[in-house]
Amino acid sequence: MKIKEALVIDLFAGPGGLGEGFSSVEDENGNSFFKIGVSVEKEVSAHKTLTTRAFYRKIKDLNDGLASYNEYLSGSITRQQLFSRYPVQAEEAAIETLYRPRALGVDNEVIHERIAELVKLHGNCPKIVIGGPPCQAYSLAGRSRNAGNKSYKAEDDHRNFLYREYLKVLSIAQPDVFVMENVRGILSAKVGGEIMFPSILDDLRSPGRATNIASPEYKIYSLVVEATDPNNPVYQDSSDYLIKAEEYGVPQARHRVILLGVRSDIDKVPSTLIPSDTQVSVKQVINDLPKLRSGFSKRKDELSAWEKVVSQNSTKIKALLKKQFDGASCLDLKPFTNLARSASQPIASLAQVPKDLADWYRNNAPSCVLNHETRGHMDSDLLRYAYSAAFTQLSGGISPKSRDFPEELAPKHENWKSGSHADRFRTQAANKCATTVTSHISKDGHYFIHYDPKQCRSLTVREAARLQTFPDNYLFEGNRTQQYVQVGNAVPPFLAQQIGRVVMGLLKSNYSGS
Repeated sequence: MKIKEALVIDLFAGPGGLGEGFSSVEDENGNSFFKIGVSVEKEVSAHKTLTTRAFYRKIKDLNDGLASYNEYLSGSITRQQLFSRYPVQAEEAAIETLYRPRALGVDNEVIHERIAELVKLHGNCPKIVIGGPPCQAYSLAGRSRNAGNKSYKAEDDHRNFLYREYLKVLSIAQPDVFVMENVRGILSAKVGGEIMFPSILDDLRSPGRATNIASPEYKIYSLVVEATDPNNPVYQDSSDYLIKAEEYGVPQARHRVILLGVRSDIDKVPSTLIPSDTQVSVKQVINDLPKLRSGFSKRKDELSAWEKVVSQNSTKIKALLKKQFDGASCLDLKPFTNLARSASQPIASLAQVPKDLADWYRNNAPSCVLNHETRGHMDSDLLRYAYSAAFTQLSGGISPKSRDFPEELAPKHENWKSGSHADRFRTQAANKCATTVTSHISKDGHYFIHYDPKQCRSLTVREAARLQTFPDNYLFEGNRTQQYVQVGNAVPPFLAQQIGRVVMGLLKSNYSGS
């Protein structure tokens, strides 16, 4: 039996990174292979982003659909006006995202009922469950915070067990394949002194045993390491499930555990991801975006005042760096003039980016740059940002640690000299892939300093989205802080597309009998 499409159930969807990757996969005839039936997300702004993107997918191939969407992106029409032009597709998008934010574990009756309905409607169509349970309780940073809380008990933290909600959906949908993503900390997270990961794998292999719902069993595969016994995939090391995104064309060192579950009655073996030939750098993917200045957070924000402060800072920084680097005297740190804090003008093609990634970013490219606005910073941080960026430039791509900062630039932070905040100010080096983009970027930007000392700022939402490989026409709804959180919590869509192709190959092989 030949299959034309597969149904996708997207859980803990965030702004839609996994779903974007899967929905972009095309078969040999250029047709979309994966159809998203439902996307579940509880956070309000991420849900709005998710709905906007679902709507975009439904209108982009209609007459004037793309033009209408671009009117919205440029601000010519409101979101309500856009949706009112295509009421059928607007209703379909609302159904896909369950009309409003929903949370697994809270809204299970609505969510499970819709999933059961979709499974029945799609009959013999292959079904896929994708998603990653929220990771705060597994993340190394989260566990570090919890360690300082004497009353914290891992066994009482419901976030440690949200994967069980994932298991319930597996038992209801009984998909051909599932993809579960999480932070690398899940490999070492403990409850009651016991490492959780082996138990999580056992539960995923037999969802019915954990949920008391009759359900098939699954084989769990790595996407990057071939199993010694493909029919009984067991790996020597739990880190074999870890995917290093920078090895697959993503300009970011994002290391995530991604599990590929295949229903036990399927005797086909999935392929592994093919590593990229080259590593993509930060500068390659964000250098074409309009240059911007930072703002002031503690006083009136005026361009002339910013230029004056940055110019004064440049003299101080140059003098300090001359004591550390022989080539510091050649640095050009004079500020750009007349820079804005936001920009939306059209940009040229991405000449320095590998073609497949450039095509990915620029598919149905908008006429304007989206979500490209800087935040405000304190005067003292403007000085530290410029110093950090200039230091990174002179060192060949090494961001300064706290010990490298001159005493006069040290912040009034009690842990500054302890070593626990050695990376408090971290520049994203132009010639390397970025460090992991996390939701912390919404806080202060200290870990995400732009490599250009003359712009003297942290990354914008769009720059972070480029590092996460979201297409340029992907609009993040909500306020700027919410947008940062969405980007930081997402799965890189470009990586998700590659995973989707592996899944499509497996399903086509299974259903064709070849």
